Amino acid sequence: MIPPQEASVRRREIEDKLKQEEETLSFIRDSLEKSDQLTKNMVSILSSFESRLMKLENSIIPVHKQTENLQRLQENVEKTLSCLDHVISYYHVASDTEKIIREGPTGRLEEYLGCMAKIQKAVEYFQDNNPDSPELNRVKFLFERGKESLESEFRSLMTRHSKVVSPVLILDLISGDDEMEAPDDMTLEHLSESVLLDVNRISRWLVEYGRNQDFMNVYYQIRSSQLDRSIKGLKEHFRKSSSSSGVPYSPAIPNKRKDTPTKKPVKRPGTIRKAQNLLKQYSQHGLDGKKGGSNLIPLEGRDDMLDMEIDAYIHCVSAFVKLAQSEYQLLMDIIPEHHQKKTFDSLIQDALDGLMMEGENIVSVARKAIIRHDYSAVLTVFPILRHLKQTKPEFDQVLQGTAASTKNKLPGLITSMETTGAKALEDFADNIKNDPDKEYNMPKDGTVHELTSNAILFLQQLLDFQETAGAMLASQETSSSATSYNSEFSKRLLSTYICKVLGNLQLNLLSKSKVYEDPALRAIFLHNNYNYILKSLEKSELIHLVAVTQKTAERSYREHIEQQIQTYQRSWLKVTDYISEKNLPVFQPGVKLRDKERQMIKERFKGFNDGLEELCKIQKAWAIPDTEQRDKIRQAQKTIVKENYGAFLHRYASVPFTKNPEKYIKYRVEQVADMIERLFDTSA
Repeated sequence: MIPPQEASVRRREIEDKLKQEEETLSFIRDSLEKSDQLTKNMVSILSSFESRLMKLENSIIPVHKQTENLQRLQENVEKTLSCLDHVISYYHVASDTEKIIREGPTGRLEEYLGCMAKIQKAVEYFQDNNPDSPELNRVKFLFERGKESLESEFRSLMTRHSKVVSPVLILDLISGDDEMEAPDDMTLEHLSESVLLDVNRISRWLVEYGRNQDFMNVYYQIRSSQLDRSIKGLKEHFRKSSSSSGVPYSPAIPNKRKDTPTKKPVKRPGTIRKAQNLLKQYSQHGLDGKKGGSNLIPLEGRDDMLDMEIDAYIHCVSAFVKLAQSEYQLLMDIIPEHHQKKTFDSLIQDALDGLMMEGENIVSVARKAIIRHDYSAVLTVFPILRHLKQTKPEFDQVLQGTAASTKNKLPGLITSMETTGAKALEDFADNIKNDPDKEYNMPKDGTVHELTSNAILFLQQLLDFQETAGAMLASQETSSSATSYNSEFSKRLLSTYICKVLGNLQLNLLSKSKVYEDPALRAIFLHNNYNYILKSLEKSELIHLVAVTQKTAERSYREHIEQQIQTYQRSWLKVTDYISEKNLPVFQPGVKLRDKERQMIKERFKGFNDGLEELCKIQKAWAIPDTEQRDKIRQAQKTIVKENYGAFLHRYASVPFTKNPEKYIKYRVEQVADMIERLFDTSA
């Protein structure tokens, strides 16, 4: 049981806590009431604010819409004003640009093209919006007038600034291919940069806006004339230089022995001039100062003028390639791409036709000369044909994209030259074989016949054109082997041809030798000709060409030469037979000779003396031009005669067969040798 005192304390504590809780509850109740009041006030404020916002919105939205409409109206007005200004400007274009259009574009192309652009826009506007307007006719008239002025300006610029390329510049351009340190960018500047820019702008405007292609005809006509005149000027330069100094200006262009195609297109035909000098020398003097004869026209008459013409033509061909390349580069900067090939084709026609016509004229002259048996003319075809074939790759590249008729012109000329050259070669071989035996044309001294020297010299020229000559012969072949033409095939064909000519020549010489009644002179004649042929073959590369198909040719000629020497030596038998030991009287020393024996000895001496004198007199006028062969034949004959005559003298000089020994013993051994030493020496 709790004491009363503690219970009283606890009750007071509980009452105190209860009182505190009541106070707290009362505070909370007051706070809630205040909060409710504040909430009511806030709700009232928000409701009032919402009401005001709604009133403001209802006032502002109409104003905004009205402002937006006003802005749209303002923009429409501005656009309308701008369009009106733009339209009104078209009505002023004619008056604004008329003066400039009338004065032309010279010196102010930029401004002029700007005016033309305005006029063009005006034309388009009136056509689309007011086709019945008188202003349309006015701006159309200005546009056409301006277009004509631009066309005239294009023609004027091209005419004023297109200059003929000087011959010296062309030759320097050509020589650049053969100079080891030639600049890679060596090009021609046909038009200055400013002029080229103006021409290009006019060209583009005429194509894009002027709908006009006539200027392309103007372009190719002007440039075609300059190209043609440049090439003709080069040819005239050669002609004038040749007539004034004899040596036309030309850069150092080496002449190569072989005509294997290379990238060096220009070759001076020096072999022609070399042949000319040799042919004149031999045709006038033979090998010993005597002139032979033949119905073949001698390979002479090729003068410096003809050589110049050939040289000029070869350079003109190379000039055409270089100038055409340069023209195409210029054309690409002026003519629209899809018109370039056609315009270029037209541009080069005159110059190309001129070259082809001149080439055909050369072929025609060669054909006529062949009919006359003047085979020197074919030498003009060889260097030209070789150069054309060497230049053909560049030709093909330059003419790429042109018409087929244009591309086929050079191959047609090459084929024509090959056919003519092959005909000349075959006719030459036939004429060598069929050259008639004309007694009055035969060399009286038995020297080399003109037919031989001409034939050999002609063949020697083929060495400088082996590929060309081989191609000529191959072009006439119809066998399957010809279809697989190569260098070796060409070489064999040329070797076969040379062997054919040499064979025909040998047969003809044998026939001609029969004109000589004296077998010894006949032998000397054949010896001289065979020896000349052999030495000529050995001194040149002909012997190597012959050996391709005829390995024993050299040995065969040596055998023929030796055979003729032996035939000649038999002519001395009628002299040496008198002093040979056969049929000589046998006698004993100190025994008196009988009359018959003395008479026989006298006849032997007399026969020897007369025969020696007669042979020396006749053979002294004969000729052996080859010093080595002449000495060899003399020495061999001296040996034979000296041995026989020396033995004969030794036996009978001291025999009393006559009272007048000086009458019969007219010559000492040394005198006989001296007489033989003077054989074949017309100057003695």
